[in-house]
Amino acid sequence: MTTPENIVIVGGCGHVGLPLGIVLASRGAAEVTLLDIDASKVAAVSHGHIPFMEAGAEALLQKVIGERLRATVDPTCLARADVVITVVGTPVDEHLNPTVTELYRNIDTLLEQMGNDVLFVLRSTVFPGVTKLVYDRIRTRARQIHLAFCPERIAEGKALEELVTLPQIVAAFEPEAQKRARELFLRITPSIIELTPLEAELAKLFTNSWRYLNFAVSNQFYMLAQASGLDFYRIHDAVIREYPRMRSFARAGFAAGPCLLKDTLQLAAFSGNQFFMGHAAMLINEGLPNFILSQLKSKNLSEKTVAILGMAFKADSDDSRDSLSYKLKKLLQVEAREVLCADPYVKDPSLIPAEQAVRRSDIIVLGAPHSAYRDLEIPLEKIVVDVWGFWNVREQKTLEAVQAGKVG
Repeated sequence: MTTPENIVIVGGCGHVGLPLGIVLASRGAAEVTLLDIDASKVAAVSHGHIPFMEAGAEALLQKVIGERLRATVDPTCLARADVVITVVGTPVDEHLNPTVTELYRNIDTLLEQMGNDVLFVLRSTVFPGVTKLVYDRIRTRARQIHLAFCPERIAEGKALEELVTLPQIVAAFEPEAQKRARELFLRITPSIIELTPLEAELAKLFTNSWRYLNFAVSNQFYMLAQASGLDFYRIHDAVIREYPRMRSFARAGFAAGPCLLKDTLQLAAFSGNQFFMGHAAMLINEGLPNFILSQLKSKNLSEKTVAILGMAFKADSDDSRDSLSYKLKKLLQVEAREVLCADPYVKDPSLIPAEQAVRRSDIIVLGAPHSAYRDLEIPLEKIVVDVWGFWNVREQKTLEAVQAGKVG
C-alpha cells in the first residue's frame, strides 16, 4: 500500500477535520497538517486542546501534536501536499436552497495552491452532482489532480470510535483516484464501500434524511399522544417491549444540528421539490417547539417563568448550531414572564446554572437530555416538559405521589 507522505486537511480544526487528522496521524501518516482560518482554534490544537467536546480526542491529540500532526493558518502547506482533504460542504441559503458559490470559490483557491498528482478528497456533504462539476472544473484547468468523494458519516462525540470501525465510502471518476482514496482510508478502517460519485452523494443525503424522517415519525406520534392528554412514553414502551419489529421506533425529541435539516433540504431540492416525506418531516420537527408552546399556553404563561435546560442541539454536546432550544427560547420570550436557559457545556454568557434555573422557574423544559441532568433535583410542584422521556423515573415517582394523595 502506498503511504501518503503529506496530508493536508482543509478546515482541519473543526468537528469533521480534527478527529480525522488525529486518527490519520496516529495511524502512521508521515505528516498531517490541519489548515484552518480560525487562529484561536489553531492555537488551541497546537497546545494539545480540543476546541469542542469529543470523547477521548484530547489525550490522543497530545500524543501526536508536534510530531506527526500540526495545525496552521498558513495555506502554503498545500504546495507540498500529496493528499488534500477538504471538509467544506454545500451550505443552504436564506431561501433554504443549496448554494455552491462559496464551495466553488474555496475549491478554486485550493486548486491554485496545490501541486500536481495530488489526491483531492471532498469529505463533507455536497449537493448531488457537485463532485462531477468539481471534476469538470479540474479538467478545464488541465490539472493532474485526482478527485474523490469520500463522505464522513461520524456522530459528533463518537468520531474517534466510528472513524476506525464504520465502513468508509469511496467514490471517484477515474481508477487512479479510486485506488488512492481506497488506500488512504484503508489506513484507518478495515472496510471500504466503493460507489460512483453520484451514488455516494445520495448515500450521504439518504443517511441523514432517513434519520430526520425517523425522528419526525416519533415526534408526530408524540404530538398526537400529548394532544390527547396521554403519556407518549407509556405507549412507546408498550410498542417496543419484547417486540423486535419496532426496535427502530425512536424516542421523541428535538431533531436539530447542522446536518439533518440541511441535508433533507438538499435532497428535497435535488428531487425538484417532490420529496414529500422530507417536507412533512421538516414541518413536524421544526414545529415541535411551537407544539410545546401551544401545550403550555393553558398554564398562564404570562405569569410564569420558564427554564430551558440544555441549549446544545443534542445530548452531552457543546454544539449549539441550529439548536431548536434557541427557537423555543424565542417563542417563549413572546409569551412567558421570563425565560431562563442553562447548559453545562455550551459557551453562552446568557446561560445560568441549572440548579438556579430550576429554583427560579415555574415550568421546566428539557431542551437537551445531558447526562449531567440525570439526577437533577426538581421539586414535584414544578411543571416539567420532557419530550425526550429522559426523566421517566421521576415522572413515575410523581404519578405514585399523586396516587398516594401527597401532591395535587
